[in-house]
Amino acid sequence: MATDFKSIPIIDIGPLLAKCDDPKMGQDSGVAQVVKQLDQACKEAGFFYVKGHGIPETLLKQVKNLTRKFFELPYEEKLKIKMTADSGYRGYQRIGENITKGVPDMHEAIDCYKELKPGMYGDLGKPMEGCNQWPIKPTNFKMLMEEYVSLCTELSRNIMRGIALALGGSPYEFEGERAGNAFWVMRLIGYPGVHSANDSDIPKEDIGCGAHTDYGLLTLVNQDDDITALQVKSD
Repeated sequence: MATDFKSIPIIDIGPLLAKCDDPKMGQDSGVAQVVKQLDQACKEAGFFYVKGHGIPETLLKQVKNLTRKFFELPYEEKLKIKMTADSGYRGYQRIGENITKGVPDMHEAIDCYKELKPGMYGDLGKPMEGCNQWPIKPTNFKMLMEEYVSLCTELSRNIMRGIALALGGSPYEFEGERAGNAFWVMRLIGYPGVHSANDSDIPKEDIGCGAHTDYGLLTLVNQDDDITALQVKSD
């Protein structure tokens, strides 16, 4: 349970990644220090920044730049990949279509999920079956985002190994039969200001996304460096 905290901790996970394939990684002093920091951050804040994560800075910038270019396109172009039930709820959402606690959010987004083959999870998974919808413009969008997803998925797996050690288990507690077939979600989100939203039917609220708790186990955020946006609540 989160407690009162004054700042979000910054954790260098480089030592953890260096030993991520070693079954005895928990015995390494550098890994032990990272695990201690992860344990404290998860107990006290529930949030933490990471450095030494291994994802190239150039790729992080490309992802943000290409996403920004997509959201600058006319609505007619963006709606070519509109989210529908037939698409497995993958694709583009217009401003105000995402609802948080009954209030429309002032953002637009592309939702991408792990692609599910028919029957992969039986009737329970049927609504989510389908392939991701990738825009034709900007060019190379699909290739770049799939590379990004692959790296983020691997990074998440390794962070969870550190968290597994913090919980007193083996580094692979969240893998194998118990949770090895992880489901991932990627949301590419644009937050246009109210004055620049190019839709005549925009909601009156000006909150980018209302207060919420993510439904996943671990969330990675690649946020613009020059905008203070995401707020963390201290209970």
